[in-house]
Amino acid sequence: MALAGYRPEKETVRVGFMPLTDCASLVMASVLGLDEKHGIKIVLRKEASWSAVRDKLTGGELDAAHVLYGLVYGVHMGVGAQQRAMAVLMNLSQNGQAITLSRQLAARGALDGASLAALLRSEPRRYTFGQTFPTGNHAMLLYYWLAAAGIDPLRDVQAVTVPPPQMVANLRAGHLDGFCAGEPWGHRALIDGVGVTAATSQQVWPDHPGKVLGASADFVAHHPNTCRALVAALLEAGRWIDESDANKQAMTEVIASPAYVNTGREVIGPRILGQYENGLGKRWQDPHSLRFHADGAVNFPYLSDGMWFLTQHRRWGLLKDDPDYLAVAAAVNQVRLYREAAEMTGTRVPGNLMRRSTLIDGTVWDGSDAQAYAASFAIGAR
Repeated sequence: MALAGYRPEKETVRVGFMPLTDCASLVMASVLGLDEKHGIKIVLRKEASWSAVRDKLTGGELDAAHVLYGLVYGVHMGVGAQQRAMAVLMNLSQNGQAITLSRQLAARGALDGASLAALLRSEPRRYTFGQTFPTGNHAMLLYYWLAAAGIDPLRDVQAVTVPPPQMVANLRAGHLDGFCAGEPWGHRALIDGVGVTAATSQQVWPDHPGKVLGASADFVAHHPNTCRALVAALLEAGRWIDESDANKQAMTEVIASPAYVNTGREVIGPRILGQYENGLGKRWQDPHSLRFHADGAVNFPYLSDGMWFLTQHRRWGLLKDDPDYLAVAAAVNQVRLYREAAEMTGTRVPGNLMRRSTLIDGTVWDGSDAQAYAASFAIGAR
């Protein structure tokens, strides 16, 4: 039941999701009845592309969504579409994406960033890589990984937008040389024998933010109690998933069904448990695999996480000028509302709005000087 004083303004909440492993906390909140515990009913809407999620969020067909962090910030800044004030209610996940290269490239010796760069120099042609949305997480992580290897993603290769479930088919057909997308599609490419894992996203940025619970700022302003209840339900769902391997396996059974991710359990399960392979015989247990709660460390909407996407949008010319990075993040990320939901669920909240990270190129990001950080890269649009 909803707590006294926090009665949801809207009890039926339309929430969009993409068929990806990291939609799991939304699905499990509904399946386990954690939404009803907090006085709401989640009605899940499966979407076909991130652009559809964007359009339905901004058009009011969806109340909230499992959505790319960078997409929310791109819409808020008016990049590539009509500007609309947006909100990040919480982070849904960390880690668990992958950069996949085709078997053809692997056969030519491209197994990681350095060897891919060598192949591009020795065998020049138009190489094409898939990302899932121009301002989104996968585009920014792919560009960062390429640039860290000395490959200019704007000049040395072509990047195209492909919906996540279509990545493997496009790789198989030869339309793509590689892609960056959320699981299970990287692992699917390995199982189908058409791709190899060149890097996990957590190798690019350990414990990086994944998908967020996004909404329009207008919806949050008019439905704060509904949003608080939704965050509370998802916090409890993420906690349940991360509690044990048995829960992760039970979750895998649920989300593999046609209603959600629509793929085999063997495609989702191993990487949920941190069991990785690259498709060429290398296997490892990854301590930074996909997480949904981790005692609340996953879910806090750090301002520095949102600011990082703005710095990369600026780096690659998606933003023509430097915004007020901190002010934008403070407006988008709903820290106060999140803290209230965390208190309702006994979730630990960090004391700092920023966090420190070291990325694959050795660069440290802590949100302290975003403008200088955005301008510091040797490879970029400027």
